[in-house]
Amino acid sequence: MTLEKQPPTLTSQPAVPAERSPGSGPVIALLVASAFVVILNETIMSVALPRLMNDLSITAATAQWLTTGFLLTMAVVIPLTGYLLERFPLRRVYLAAMTLFTIGTLVAALAPGFGMLLTGRIVQASGTAIMMPLLFTTVLNIVPPTHRGRMMGVISIVIAVAPAVGPTVSGIILAALDWRWMFWLVLPIAVVALILGAIWVRNVTETQDVRFDPFSVVLSALAFGGLIFGLSSIGEAASGHAPVPVWIPLVIGALSLAAFVARQLRLQRSDAALLDLRTFRSRSFSLAIVLVVVVMAALFGSLVLLPIYLQQVLDLDTLSVGLMLLPGGILMGVIAPIVGSLFDRYGPTPLVIPGMVVAAAALWGMATFGTDTAVAWIIAVHMALNLGLGFVFTPLLTSALGSLPKPLYPHGSAIVGTVQQVAGAAGTAVFVTLMSVQSAAELAGGAEPVAATAAGVHSAFLIGAIVASAAVVLAAFVRKPVEAPHDTEAMPLH
Repeated sequence: MTLEKQPPTLTSQPAVPAERSPGSGPVIALLVASAFVVILNETIMSVALPRLMNDLSITAATAQWLTTGFLLTMAVVIPLTGYLLERFPLRRVYLAAMTLFTIGTLVAALAPGFGMLLTGRIVQASGTAIMMPLLFTTVLNIVPPTHRGRMMGVISIVIAVAPAVGPTVSGIILAALDWRWMFWLVLPIAVVALILGAIWVRNVTETQDVRFDPFSVVLSALAFGGLIFGLSSIGEAASGHAPVPVWIPLVIGALSLAAFVARQLRLQRSDAALLDLRTFRSRSFSLAIVLVVVVMAALFGSLVLLPIYLQQVLDLDTLSVGLMLLPGGILMGVIAPIVGSLFDRYGPTPLVIPGMVVAAAALWGMATFGTDTAVAWIIAVHMALNLGLGFVFTPLLTSALGSLPKPLYPHGSAIVGTVQQVAGAAGTAVFVTLMSVQSAAELAGGAEPVAATAAGVHSAFLIGAIVASAAVVLAAFVRKPVEAPHDTEAMPLH
């Protein structure tokens, strides 16, 4: 069974080029470097959370909004990028993204308190949200399928390694400087990237006149915002600080998500959808998306929880925490290009299955962390987690996006980016929530604060290990995509 014939606007773009477009190398290099800098800021606050809790007199559940709010903003903005990349030239979109990021960084650096700091993070995230779909879409348009695995391996450094080394960067900075320097040191880099973009970036993708649906933006904001706010509020409720009953935002989010999906299904018939959900008619895309949810939730949940555990349970300083997390980030960066080359040669199955097994085993190892766990064991388990995830990222992303017809590249990139950030935000919220709930229960039972926090960490990683173990079964069904047709007419329903 095949899709009904679609209007010509979806099939007006040229076929995938056999070779890179002339002069595209510098464009990709700048996009990768810029994306690395902006994505680094997703997790740069994680090591700083305990210090911010003291300086700003806020709880852990509130402080985690500096990371969750960043990810949530990205989840709300990224659905817009499918439209932006179809409607506006690449150069204009890049300059808008880096301008927003630069302004947000400046606001955060000048922040006198939590409110302004969170505002700066949200503005930062608005620019960051545009960068990854922009990078994905550019690469898919100008890199031939036979070399995409290698290029996606490089991009995986941005997606996985930048967030992984964020805690290390912040730990080194906090060892000698105030937390505001995490933004002051990034600001000149952002300015340079903005200037170089104005000089180097040219338009290597085509544009077309597409409709914009503001109501879809409202629905997506309510859907993703409600769900993540509800999850995060569970942790605040455990400490007695929830602003509203947690079921209210969860219900609003679920209903809005259902309405958003229904509206996209109707609008895509006339090519007016904010996110074209015909991408999910590719089995490879759908399966990869499910696994991306598990992987991103595990990565970001552990990146937020580990620094809290290391500082509040083992009483380590921020520099020690940052250095402990560095080997895992370096390992992921080293293997990412290798995994990309292996994907081009062997496909995803021999990589994804062992990768998920190792990642699940690492989360089981983290579930053993207690009040007297050896530092060497913690580093080893963290490296194992990053090793496993490093073997999963590139194959999943390349399989997902490579299975789509070219007209759906912007929408596929936007959906992948949206799912990554929602899963990351959900992982952060769920891990912190599980820790907060269990810790509160332990404290109510008379446990000491350190022991209570350790019990909360154990509970969070235990649930993560169970979910990751279940995902191992799904990993067995990932296959290398056959080169997709260049239009949506021949795209199968399954």
